[in-house]
Amino acid sequence: MAIYLAQHGKSAPKSVDPERGLTDEGIAEVERVARRLADAGIGVDVIWHSGKARAAQTAEIFARALEPERGVKARAGIDPMDDVEPFVESLSSERDEMFVGHLPFMQRAVASLVAGDADVAVLAFQNAGVACVDRDEQTRGWIIRWTAFPSP
Repeated sequence: MAIYLAQHGKSAPKSVDPERGLTDEGIAEVERVARRLADAGIGVDVIWHSGKARAAQTAEIFARALEPERGVKARAGIDPMDDVEPFVESLSSERDEMFVGHLPFMQRAVASLVAGDADVAVLAFQNAGVACVDRDEQTRGWIIRWTAFPSP
């Protein structure tokens, strides 16, 4: 099982778009990363998002490229300031799942998984970036397998 944690693409400021949907640049960056994942043969069973417009749009772009069998769904508990511990404890070992959300939640979730402490800096996310976190077969602890960020 692998867990894919993604930060939403670049979004419009609230003054321009109260829903904070993705900008054209944000859409293009997510599409580039999604294509790279698909070209690498990455597959996921389901893509979860926070329900916020920018995360939902990002999830849909990833879904077009990765074609998750169980689709795209909103999920509570992955908003920017949510506690990461209930999320970490809820992760299933039975399927590959992608979670599309926000900072600081995504950075804190990765830190909690790999370092056991959500407050330790282990990865600096970028908009449209994805981190693959998986169990190490020997130690059974979580490790960062790889990251994919949009190229300039």
